[in-house]
Amino acid sequence: MLGASETALAHAIVLASTPRADETVRSEELAIEIRFNSRIDAARSHMKLFKIGGEAVALPILDAASADTLNAKATGLEPGAYRLHWQALSLDGHITQGDIPFAVSR
Repeated sequence: MLGASETALAHAIVLASTPRADETVRSEELAIEIRFNSRIDAARSHMKLFKIGGEAVALPILDAASADTLNAKATGLEPGAYRLHWQALSLDGHITQGDIPFAVSR
């Protein structure tokens, strides 16, 4: 069982995000931030924004003030449901990914 605990600690886990899961935002621009429990290789990590029923848009990763954070900016958001898909590479070489659903309303 010790090996399973060590493996779990090696993966980047989301501690906080903007937007939060299932949050409704009211702006057409959104500063996205995902903070992890470990350092991230931002150059090899990715974010995509999916509008439900629409196409995916790759979001460039912006410089972050902290090595455990991924930042991006989404613009031109129309009202509706969205899914932010992230893939992070932790510095120990493990890749984790997930989705953050949110909505835009005015």
